[in-house]
Amino acid sequence: MADTAVNNGPEVAAREALVDDLDAIVDIAKQGLDEQRDARGGPIWAVRETRSAPFELSLREALTDPDHSVLVGTIDDVVVGYAAVRAELMRSGDALGVIEDLHVLEGAREVGVAEAIIDLVIPWCEARNCIGIDALALPGNRSTKNFFESFGFKARLLTVHRPLKTHATD
Repeated sequence: MADTAVNNGPEVAAREALVDDLDAIVDIAKQGLDEQRDARGGPIWAVRETRSAPFELSLREALTDPDHSVLVGTIDDVVVGYAAVRAELMRSGDALGVIEDLHVLEGAREVGVAEAIIDLVIPWCEARNCIGIDALALPGNRSTKNFFESFGFKARLLTVHRPLKTHATD
């Protein structure tokens, strides 16, 4: 009887990003910004909390900074998501892990890519003796909130905002 291969679907994985991944990461970062910019809270988030353009410069720096990690999520070795995390030293002397970016392309969601990335973020932060990990989720983005909660994240601070100009509505 001949051996038959069983195809269990696409291979989902995550790993440290390489310089060769930079073009794909920048493209995903731009798509993530475009996707969230018009969401509730998005207009201010897009010009305050997001990575400054051009993304290539800060991402290239993060790739070589020991206090940062850039990770990619892949499907069949194709980069479809990424995260950037940093260890931030607080006034207490403790370190806090801060997820600066986390985005997975829309067509690659719900198959475990973001989960594979977070499975690398957590031990990276633990290895730096971080006392916790912070991440942002826009209000109303329930899927992002639920995703983080599935890893034990809980809200620790809420930001409220009152727009004063019509272009800052959200």
